Amino acid sequence: MDREQLRAAQAPLKQRYRDEPAAALVTLSASATLDDGISCSVQTGRAVAQAGLHPASGGDGSLLCSGDMLLEALVACAGVTMRAVATSLGVSVTSGNVGAEGDLDFRGTLGVERDAPVGFSAIRLSFDLESDATAEQLAKLLELTERYCVVYQTLASRPELSTSVTTR
Repeated sequence: MDREQLRAAQAPLKQRYRDEPAAALVTLSASATLDDGISCSVQTGRAVAQAGLHPASGGDGSLLCSGDMLLEALVACAGVTMRAVATSLGVSVTSGNVGAEGDLDFRGTLGVERDAPVGFSAIRLSFDLESDATAEQLAKLLELTERYCVVYQTLASRPELSTSVTTR
């Protein structure tokens, strides 16, 4: 998709959302089925991903770790966002890789140390690009990628969370 194709695809959506702000509000959803043992099957829309415990919390490493899946969602969103921003700006990015690393202290999730955090204490997102863009263009590309990446902004802004349980 080139710059004009992207603009043509997004222009009617942008206009509709300006005219009807409520039309821009979309609820995404995900679901999983609790499996036998300590695992669950996540419906990804393309395949079923079976998640389980990370080896650092007692898993055997044969199932996906949800922490890894969170980082994978971040790199996927950041990669797509960067491509869209580069296309929109007319910045040439021939190829590249997106990586994410996150630090976890498993004492928290295992209840070993009450003061140890549960969850990532730091996440580092990196881009290794093949591009002839100037340093200024790359800085703008990174700034706008951070600004428009849904997963990045969700992690950065700490959305309101709620839980519920029902029985059958």
